[in-house]
Amino acid sequence: MPYLDTSVLVAALTTEANTGRMQEWLAAQRADDLAISAWVATEFSAALSIKVRTGAIDGVRRSVALAAFAQLSSASFRMLPVTGATFRSAARFADQARLGLRAGDALHLAIVMDEGLVLATLDKRLAEAGVALGVPTDLL
Repeated sequence: MPYLDTSVLVAALTTEANTGRMQEWLAAQRADDLAISAWVATEFSAALSIKVRTGAIDGVRRSVALAAFAQLSSASFRMLPVTGATFRSAARFADQARLGLRAGDALHLAIVMDEGLVLATLDKRLAEAGVALGVPTDLL
């Protein structure tokens, strides 16, 4: 089962270079065969706030994207828990300085590893770190 990194959803639900490709990819997946976590929801909101602050989107587009995310989250995605054990796994991943992982990316990888899923991402650095850690990864 694919676990969607925030980059996939931001691209699919806002206007970016990969929007069409990510919309097509999502449409080709089984609705009940996609997973996210509460951390994805947090990052998604933060990414949209950055887009508003930088002028990439306005408040109306932000609201539309948030509504689409909420609808997809409730209707199509399996929401995974983030536990204390998951945070400890993420810390072990982040301890490996050579990988250059940010805290949030280490958390995504820990969730994927703990749940036995495959990370779906547009983030090349994250995908490379996943491979180095033995986390199944699909760079879209």
